[in-house]
Amino acid sequence: MKCPFCVSQENKVIDSRLSKEGQVIRRRRECLACQRRFTTYERIEEIMPLVVKKDGRREAFERKKIVAGLKAACQKRPVSSEDIDAIVEQVERKLQEKGEREVPTSVIGEHVMSRLHELDEVAYVRFASVYRSFQDIGEFMTELKDLASDRRARK
Repeated sequence: MKCPFCVSQENKVIDSRLSKEGQVIRRRRECLACQRRFTTYERIEEIMPLVVKKDGRREAFERKKIVAGLKAACQKRPVSSEDIDAIVEQVERKLQEKGEREVPTSVIGEHVMSRLHELDEVAYVRFASVYRSFQDIGEFMTELKDLASDRRARK
């Protein structure tokens, strides 16, 4: 592991901690050359399925794309980065449990939307408006009405 400050490869681990979910190990390190400290994270690299886009193209699954979409939808909303990470981890887990080689973007989008629906309704509508590519205000209003009726049913 290279020191991000002096690029030396000589360092020692001061502290290791397992994340809450047990998926990531956080290691606090100290460089033996410059004595500065830095943190690294270890995650098991799992084989993710290929993502089949709407136009038929296939791409490697990219966690950062889902994170970016969620951050945009949750901007100025009371949703923490831990909540966003939890959603992405749940989506990844579901994809791995399925064990399929290819997954359509629609499946990924629906998983994300179902979690957002539970977490923050405004973020859900924002994400859905981009993801579902509403063609006109009518489609958008239908989604809002469905959301309102779901809310009334829960009360």
